[in-house]
Amino acid sequence: MARDLPTVAIIGAGISGLTSAKQLKDYGVPYVCFESSDRIGGNWAFGNPNGHSSAYRSLHIDTSKYRLSFRDFPMPDEYPDFPHHTQIKAYLDSYAEAFGLLENIEFRNGVVHAERLPDGGWELTTQRGETRRFDLLVVANGHHWDPRMPDFPGEFNGIEMHVHSYIDPRTPYEFFDKRILVVGLGNSAADIAVELSSKALGNTLTLSTRSGAWIVPKYYGSVPADKLYRTFPHIPLAWQRKVLQTMIPMVGRPEDFGLPKPNHKFFEAHPTQSVELPFRLGAGDVIPKPNVTRLDGDTVHFEDGTQADFDIIIYATGYNITFPFFDPDFISAPDNKIDLYKRMFYPGIDDLIFHGFAQATPTLFPFVECQARLIGAYAVGKYALPPVDEMRADIAADDAHDRGHMQKSARHTQQLDYFLYEHKMRTKELPAGYERARTMGPPTWAHVAAEPEMAGEQA
Repeated sequence: MARDLPTVAIIGAGISGLTSAKQLKDYGVPYVCFESSDRIGGNWAFGNPNGHSSAYRSLHIDTSKYRLSFRDFPMPDEYPDFPHHTQIKAYLDSYAEAFGLLENIEFRNGVVHAERLPDGGWELTTQRGETRRFDLLVVANGHHWDPRMPDFPGEFNGIEMHVHSYIDPRTPYEFFDKRILVVGLGNSAADIAVELSSKALGNTLTLSTRSGAWIVPKYYGSVPADKLYRTFPHIPLAWQRKVLQTMIPMVGRPEDFGLPKPNHKFFEAHPTQSVELPFRLGAGDVIPKPNVTRLDGDTVHFEDGTQADFDIIIYATGYNITFPFFDPDFISAPDNKIDLYKRMFYPGIDDLIFHGFAQATPTLFPFVECQARLIGAYAVGKYALPPVDEMRADIAADDAHDRGHMQKSARHTQQLDYFLYEHKMRTKELPAGYERARTMGPPTWAHVAAEPEMAGEQA
């Protein structure tokens, strides 16, 4: 029996939007991908005119190509273990071309407002001033583009900027012969601290961290470290963490390099991957400091009672999860927290899907590909959601499982383990959703039946 298919709108043409589009196209579902930029790639489109790229010129991805490849589109053999951002962009361009995804992307036509209609479905207002209606909305606008700034007491007389704006030692400022403070200890903070602490630049580089971090190498021996990382669904996760914590002697203790001792155990927060930072600390090129307590003109005061003068402060303090097209009182993510069933569905709104909103360890690309499979199945009625009360109970259980052991901070609200997530989706959730669709019936796409000529067309 032929089924009605929904018309689908996808917001964003980054990795999540592209994998959503690929699955929908495979299933024959009509869709439009709205992209505010003139190119695909989102965060991986260096210099993206929509401001959504956080890539700096020297950036190499921290995940090896062996963990990064999509299952149905492997990375080229000639790529290095840790590709440069230009190679990631070229990979995504090849993916979009290979599967014919560009033809359904409307460039320079992002969604500026999304309103849910009383009987279901969506009315979207685009950059071009159009009003468009769709049955199903996929939100794939990313979560590494809206900089989160700290709120330290006092005022600073010099330059304050977020790492989101950093390009290279000449852009957006001249980073030569300066006193620079980098605040944060994630991967971007480590990369930029290393780059700007080069003696050739003449800078004095200080690195401040609030909670400390475990620094892990990108290689164990000659093998990319993430090739050796694997969690298993049939062994309690707490046991697996204890095994990983026995590797501390191999990783090294941050306090041995002068950094503050982490206020959490190994793998209770996202570790920082860096080959060079321990050397730069050991060589005296990077000066470690604890958290900032106060800004006072040119002077910055630290928790250990010391102080120093600076010309530039670079905040590597993370990003906000932001949905600028939704009214804030409709859906938002205060403190980066949004409760989603399987990290995708907002309970009670069954025609809305969030795609890619997780900090998946050790890999994001296969994670969004995994979610895309469910999006395709849902759109064609092969998957159905459970009742709202079951969804909320499941959200609480997943939250305790994925994040209960993590350090409490806005950085870790979206943390999960990719291997365990993919296993549960493949062996439990998708089969359960198939059975629900068989017994309860597929979703009803009201506007397909009522207004076939309007769905997805300009109103």
